[in-house]
Amino acid sequence: MRLIVVGGGAAGVFAACNAAAKHPDMEVILLEQSSNLLSKVKVSGGGRCNLTHNCSEIGEMIKKYPRGKNFLKKSFHEFFTNDTINWFESRGVKLKTEPDGRMFPVTNNSQTIIDILIKELNIHRVKIYFRKKVVNINKNQQWEVECLNNEIFKTDFLCIACGGLNKSSMFEFLQKTGHNFIPPVPSLFTFNLPLHPLKELMGIAVENAKISIPVLKKEESGPLLITHWGYSGPVVLKLSSFAARDLHNLEYNFKIRINWTGILKEPELKDIFSEKRNSSPSALVVNKVLVNIPSRLWKLQCYRSGITDNTRFADLSSTSRQQLINHILFDEYTVKGKTTFKEEFVTAGGIDLKEVNPLTMESRLHHKLFFAGEVLDVDGITGGFNFQHAWTSGYIASRLGESE
Repeated sequence: MRLIVVGGGAAGVFAACNAAAKHPDMEVILLEQSSNLLSKVKVSGGGRCNLTHNCSEIGEMIKKYPRGKNFLKKSFHEFFTNDTINWFESRGVKLKTEPDGRMFPVTNNSQTIIDILIKELNIHRVKIYFRKKVVNINKNQQWEVECLNNEIFKTDFLCIACGGLNKSSMFEFLQKTGHNFIPPVPSLFTFNLPLHPLKELMGIAVENAKISIPVLKKEESGPLLITHWGYSGPVVLKLSSFAARDLHNLEYNFKIRINWTGILKEPELKDIFSEKRNSSPSALVVNKVLVNIPSRLWKLQCYRSGITDNTRFADLSSTSRQQLINHILFDEYTVKGKTTFKEEFVTAGGIDLKEVNPLTMESRLHHKLFFAGEVLDVDGITGGFNFQHAWTSGYIASRLGESE
């Protein structure tokens, strides 16, 4: 018996090594179109590999996935974060949890994860073929996997784990099997501001900002990073993920509104100004940061509001005060375009989940055909959630339809 796994990313490698371990008499072949395995693992988390998240509740975990919640609610019962942690730690990879729940190897080196996965492939004698781009699959007595140059591999079981396909045309070889797909669009990207009034603050991070997209009635809160091209950071990536398809439809031209404090409302900020005016009337406005934002951001917003270096709280006009409040709580910008980085690149879209069994990852249309990873219409925000889906789907697919 033979299993072929198409794709040498996290989901494909995990499916291959676990299938070979569970079925020692089966020949397992891994086909990768590039010359390297696990290239996305290598660069993820700034080269540290954020391999999962320290979340022990499935109900909370699925909230981190803009697409695929109901599917994952079932598959996470088969293989969840604790299983991922146990799998790696039982093989000698020690993990650590950061304050925000992200989990990394204690080495802070993604190569640690790559090394253990490749070791597992070798232990269980998985055959690896590089530069094998699959262009077609057919079902006769067996599955026939056709690569470029008309090379054909025959197999009893087939697992498709080819990652996020970012063009609809790339799904053609899967469409021929009768499977439908949700057209892919980018997710997890940053916002570009051609006319960037805060460009001189590039590199400054704001601890907890709230960003809304009024036209979509969507908002998110979290750390925000000011860059030379616009805005980045977890809050932007999260918002881009949940609004991925809507922003694609808007052609990435839209307005955002930022509350730089994240939580304060206008009456509260007005009260803070009144207290400062009464308690320290001679204090200079630019030197007294009244809210939890970086001092340089406070000063620039003061200048944008017509407040000079010599303006005291006693002399602050109601007009300038209101302008400053607006710049702090209701700051509006026009976004034109996006920037996507390779290590963060995720696609929204993929094989229609109605056609895949979440408990086995087997196709509902074809026996012995399995899917794993980002080729499915599942994607999460940053924080280890996309890798957890890769481990979960890869592990479940490795069972080849058998229950544990």
